Parts: sequence; structure tokens; C-alpha cells
Amino acid sequence: MPAPTLYSSAAGAATARRVLLRPLRRTLLAGLPTAAPPLQSSANTTARSLTISSTVRPTAATTTQQRPLQPRRRPQPLPQTHSPTPQPALLTQPAARRRAYHSHDHPPPPGPFTPAEQALLSAAYARVPQHGFTAEALALGARDAGLLDISPAVLPDGGVFGLIRWHLYTQRTALAGKVEEIFGSSGGGGRDGGDGGEALGKGQAPLTTVADKVEALAWARLQANEAIVGHWQEALAIMAQPSYVPASLKELALLADEILYLAGDVSVDPSWYTKRASLSAIYAAAELFQTTDQSPGFRETRAFLRRRLDEAAQAGATVRSVGEWLIFNAGAAVNVLRSKGVRI
Repeated sequence: MPAPTLYSSAAGAATARRVLLRPLRRTLLAGLPTAAPPLQSSANTTARSLTISSTVRPTAATTTQQRPLQPRRRPQPLPQTHSPTPQPALLTQPAARRRAYHSHDHPPPPGPFTPAEQALLSAAYARVPQHGFTAEALALGARDAGLLDISPAVLPDGGVFGLIRWHLYTQRTALAGKVEEIFGSSGGGGRDGGDGGEALGKGQAPLTTVADKVEALAWARLQANEAIVGHWQEALAIMAQPSYVPASLKELALLADEILYLAGDVSVDPSWYTKRASLSAIYAAAELFQTTDQSPGFRETRAFLRRRLDEAAQAGATVRSVGEWLIFNAGAAVNVLRSKGVRI
């Protein structure tokens, strides 16, 4: 029986293949670059051979050091050259900025009307006592201002409501310039009576309380309607239209705030809002009453305004008294419960 050889079995054949491939593997591994990652061991010999064959030796082009990328430079702006032709004034003037706060150290913000609108509306307002708040007054005002008859068409809201807003705006802003005159002589505004249109005598003292100042300012604003009171019902009807209600209420709120500010009101509690709301309602009612008042010097309107302000003051005092009573009793109840051992 012959002796078994090295290749007589399958195990022997596998051992022989490993012995023969070992030098070839060492040769291939020796030729790989040092920076290449190590080969991962795998049980499959075919995958290992594919990995070795797919590795490519680096060339001279790939081994050269690449230059770092330079950031792109932004193009420099060209030097500006001044044009010999002058620019229009409307383009060179900065736009007016509106601020949402009040300051004594800065000039007041510009009004809601442009200079062109102010020239047209001021000329048309002189025609209101005769022609009312109508398109005819606007057309005549445009002629008086040296403008075309079609110029009122550029006004917002058709021009008629703009004429009403001009009256509200100018009369509201005019109160600040008449403060010393109004407070120095209240026009019979003392609580002891007197005619509404007469000035104070030398023996009467000027106004000192906030309530009296509020009444005097509100009455002075009502007196400014004397020239156009015959057409004010038509204006109120226009202001009651749904599209004009927000702007009308805004002007009424600004008037109430202006009166209380000029009167020296320094409230910082919720009464700041209630005072302005109640004054707005009182003034609107007094202005509506004024359109039907036939008494000389609008005495009935002055008495109506005084009664409404007195009622508002009494109601405010009652509300404050009730609030103080509720706060006192609530504190007393809490103290009693704490004395009984209740943890509050």
C-alpha cells in the first residue's frame, strides 16, 4: 500500500494553496503606499484580492501639494462723481419718520397732511361757512389757491372727509397755543356760574384744578365750531359712514388725550384710560347737543357740558369708594382666616 502524499486529501490541497500564495501576498503588500489604510481581514479570499487589485499607486500629479483656495475679493465700488445737474428737492430730502412716543425734547412729528394738501384745504376751509363741507367748497378753495378745479381729486377719501379732518386737526392742535388765555380767563368757567361766553373779571382767580381746566378746554374746543355749526350735522353724518368711523374715532381720542394732557392730568393707573373714554363720550354728546342749541352764546351747551362732567366725576368717586371698600374688607377677611389657622 503506497504512503499518503501531501495532496492526497482536500485539507492537504488547501494547505498547499496557502503556502504557495503567501510569498505573492507579501510582495503585493510591500508595494502598497504607507499612507493607505490597512486592509480589513475577510474570510473570503476573492473579496481580499479585489481590494488589492482596486488599489492604485499614487502618481506625481496626486502627490503634489495643492494650493489653498483664496477667498473671492468683493469688487470695490467706483468713486462717486457729483452730477453737475441739481437733484429735485423731493428726492434729496430724507423721509419724515414717525415716532410712537411723546417727547418734550424733540419737535412734534409732521401732521397727516402734505404741504400741497394743506394749501388746498386751508383755502377750501375758508369757504365752509358759506358752502359747507362739500365738493363746491373744495373747488372754490382750489381756485383761491391758484390750482385747477380738478385738484381736489388728488385728496384721499374724495376730499370732503379730508376737509372735515382738516377742521378737527387744526382746532385740536390750536388748543396748545391758547392754554394761557384759557386758563387765565376761563370764560365764566368757575363753578359759581356766569355766562358761557364772557371772560373772567379781575376779581376771579384763574383755574387751578384739573377738572376746571378740562371743562375750560372742552368748552374752548366747542366754541371753535361756532363758524361752521350750521353745517356740522352734515359733517357728523359723513363721519358716521363705516369707512370713516375709524379715522373719526381716532381724532376724538386724540382730542380727549390732548385736553387731559394740557389740563395737567398725570394718571398712571387704569383711570388714564377711563378718563379719556368718558371725556370722549361727553364731548361727542355735547357737540351733538350744540348743533340744536339756539341759546345766545351756546349757554345751554355749556350747562350740558358741565352737568355731564359733574356726573362723570361723581361716578368716578363712587367707583373709587366702592373699590377701596372692597379692598379693605378683603384684607380684613384674609386676616380673620389667618387668625383661625387657615394657611393663606
